[in-house]
Amino acid sequence: MPRAIRGVLVECDPSIKSIIVKIDADSSHAYIVEDLDDETLVIKENMLGMLKARLEDALKETQVLDDSGSE
Repeated sequence: MPRAIRGVLVECDPSIKSIIVKIDADSSHAYIVEDLDDETLVIKENMLGMLKARLEDALKETQVLDDSGSE
């Protein structure tokens, strides 16, 4: 008998999607239910909060701070 998994449709830029796919691969595929196209994923509903936190951490690591002092 088929099993249903509750999911959330997530639309994002391809660059963000690639980060999400990497997070999912590093986590033994714990987040993504289906990869639909270049900008759309279905994420497990109960894992969405944890994925958001991991994505924010990954984005903080990639952002470069501007220390030039100009406004």
